Amino acid sequence: MELALGFLKNEPIFAFAVLLAVILVVPIFFERLQLPGLIGLLAAGVAFGPNGLQLLQPQSETMKLLSDIGVVYLMFVAGLEMDMTEFQKVKNRSIGFGSLTFIFPLIAGTIIARFFGFSWNASLLIGSLLSSHTPLGYPILSRLGLMGNEAVMVTIGGTIFTNIPALLVLAVCVSVHAGSFSIGNLAIMLVLLTLYTGIVLFGFDWAGREFFRRSGDEEGNQFLFVLLAVFLAAVGAQIIGVEKIVGAFLAGMAVNGAMGSGPVKEKVVFVGSVLFIPIFMVNLGLLIDLPAFIATLTSFWLTLAIISGLLISKLVAALLTQLLYRYTRAETLAIWSLSIPQVAATLAATIVGYNALNPLGERLLSEEVLNTVIVMMLVTATLGPFLTARAAASLTPPTTNFDAVKTPFDEGNQPNGPFTVIVPVYNPETEKNLVEMAALLVRREEGRIVPLSIARVMANMEASAVDAALIRSENLVAAAVQLSQEFGVKAEPSVRIDDDIAQGIAHASREQKASLIVMGWGETTTLRARLFGNVIDRLLWTAHCPVAVTRLLGSPLQMKRILVSVDNLVARAVFSVRFAYSLAQMNGGQVTLFHVCDRRTPEEVNARIQAELSALITELAPSDPTQIQIVIAPNDDIPGAILNEAIGYDLVILQAIRRRTMSGLEMDDVTTSVIQELSCSLVMLGSSYLDSRTPS
Repeated sequence: MELALGFLKNEPIFAFAVLLAVILVVPIFFERLQLPGLIGLLAAGVAFGPNGLQLLQPQSETMKLLSDIGVVYLMFVAGLEMDMTEFQKVKNRSIGFGSLTFIFPLIAGTIIARFFGFSWNASLLIGSLLSSHTPLGYPILSRLGLMGNEAVMVTIGGTIFTNIPALLVLAVCVSVHAGSFSIGNLAIMLVLLTLYTGIVLFGFDWAGREFFRRSGDEEGNQFLFVLLAVFLAAVGAQIIGVEKIVGAFLAGMAVNGAMGSGPVKEKVVFVGSVLFIPIFMVNLGLLIDLPAFIATLTSFWLTLAIISGLLISKLVAALLTQLLYRYTRAETLAIWSLSIPQVAATLAATIVGYNALNPLGERLLSEEVLNTVIVMMLVTATLGPFLTARAAASLTPPTTNFDAVKTPFDEGNQPNGPFTVIVPVYNPETEKNLVEMAALLVRREEGRIVPLSIARVMANMEASAVDAALIRSENLVAAAVQLSQEFGVKAEPSVRIDDDIAQGIAHASREQKASLIVMGWGETTTLRARLFGNVIDRLLWTAHCPVAVTRLLGSPLQMKRILVSVDNLVARAVFSVRFAYSLAQMNGGQVTLFHVCDRRTPEEVNARIQAELSALITELAPSDPTQIQIVIAPNDDIPGAILNEAIGYDLVILQAIRRRTMSGLEMDDVTTSVIQELSCSLVMLGSSYLDSRTPS
C-alpha cells in the first residue's frame, strides 16, 4: 500500500485528480459553514501539502505548471475587468486618483519594510504590493445601481494606474535581485516594454477584432484564440525580461474590447474561476508552513504594521482625491473601500517575489512576508466590501428614468411591424403551454405568433433523414397553429433548416422582426454545457430581442399568483415587471415584487429601493393592487430567500443575471441555483438586448 501511494504521489494524473476533488468539494463544505470558499482552498493546500498529508508537492512539475497557468489566468481576468470605455469618460481623474493611491502606499510600505530590516530592493517590492488593489466591492455597488457614480468610475479606472506601475516595480526588483540590473539594462527594458505594451494593447486588440469578425459564431475557435493571446503575451513578457503576469494583465485589457460581454468571455472567465485560479489558491496553501504562519500571527507586529500602513495610506489618497475633485464624504468612503482589497495583483506579485532567487539561492521575499500578505488579503477582502456596503447607503444613485427603458410592451415601440412573438417548438408535450403563454401576451398587444421549428440538418446527412426532420418540423408548427387558433390569435408558422439550433432561432427572429422569444427550458446544466454552451445560453447572448425561457407546469391561464424577483438595478427590472403585468392583466392574476438584500445592506438603502419600486408600480399600473416586499436574505443566501418566498406562488419570474466577484475568484449563478429546486412554474427573462437598452 505504501509503495502504491508513493508511486501515485509522483504521478501527474494523481495530483491533478486530487486538485479537482479539492476544488470541487472543499469550497462547498466551507460555504456551508458560512466561511469563504477561498479560505477552504488555502486550508486544503496546507492539509494536502508538505506540512500535512504530503499528497501534493509545490516543487512537482505538475503543480509548477498548473500554478503558473493559474497566476497568469488570475492576472488575465483582472485585466478583463478593466472597462476601457468607462475609463475614457473619467480618464484624467482616474489618472489623478491612481497616481495618489499608488504613490502613498508605495512610500508607506517601503518605510515599514525598511524599519523591519528588509533590504531596499525587498522594501520597494513590499511597498508596490500595497499600491495595487482589487475593487471587490464593485459588485455591491453594481447591484445597487451606483456604478454610474463618478467616484466609483474613477476608482475602477484608477486600478489601471495602480496595477501596471506595481507590476513594473516588480519587474525591476526581480531583475535587481537576480543580479542582472544596470542603468543600461533598465533603459533597454523600458524601451522594449514600451514597444511590447503597444504591440499587445493595440496589436492584440486589432487581431482579436478581426478574428472575431471573420470567425462569426465559431465560439470554440474564438475561445482558443483568447487563450493563445494570453499565453503569447505571457511568453513575450518573459522574452523582454519582464514577469509573465505583466503580459497576462495587458492581454486581458487588449482582448476585452474584441470579446465584449458575450458568451466567449463568460466561458473564458468560467474556466479560470472553476479550475485554474482555484488551483493557484491551493498552491498558495502548499507554500504555507503552518508553524511559521502561526508564528507570524503570534508575533504580529510586521503584519499589523503592513495592514495599518495600507489602510492609512489608501485613506490619505482617498482624502486627497476628495479635496481635488470635491467629492462627498460618502464618495470618499466608497473610493477608500474599493481601493483597500489586496487580492489579484498583490497575490500574483507576492508569489513571483517569493519564488525569485538570487545566485546564492536567497528569496527576494521571505516566508514571513508571504504569510503577512495572506493575512492582509483575508482582512482587506472582508473589510473592503463591508465598508463599500456602508458607503452605498449615502451615495446618491442616478435618477431612474423608467420611460428611457424601452421594452417591447411599450406603446409605440414597434416601429417595424406588429408585436411578434417567436415560439420555438420542439417538444409536443410542452407545446400547448408555450403557445398559450405567447397567445396571452400577443392578445394584449394585438400582435401575432410565429411558431418556429428548426429542422437540424448536418453535413453529409442522408436525404431520407433530412425529409424526416422536415416532416417532424412541419407537424410541430401545424399543431402550434391549431392551438393559436383555439386561443384566438394570429399565427404564421415557419420552418427553418439549420445545423445550429440557437443560430437558427436567432436568425429567424431577426428576419421576422420579433419583439420577444418564448421558449421552453432545457435541463442542460452540465459542465460541458457551461463550457461549450447550450441552446439557451447561446440564444441569450445572440438574440436581438428579449428571451423568455419558460418551465411551465400547467396552463398560464391558471397562474394567478405571480412572484417577480427584481434586482437592485430597478431600471433593468422594468422589463420583468412589465412582462408580469402584461400576463396578469390577461389572466386576472396578481403580481408581487420581491427584492432580496444581503446582510450588509443598510436600512437607508432598503428604504430607497422600496421607494423606487413604488415609483415603478405607480408608473406602470397605478390602479392594480401590488405587494412590495424587501427581505434580508439570511447568511446572504439569495437563492434560499427566493425559494422560501416562492412557496404558494403559481409562477416565478427571474432575471437571467450571473453574479461574479472581481478577478474571477468566485462565480455564482443565482438563477441556476433557484431553478434546480423551484417547484412551481418559472419564466427566466434575459438577453444582451436588455443590458444594451438599460440607461447608465
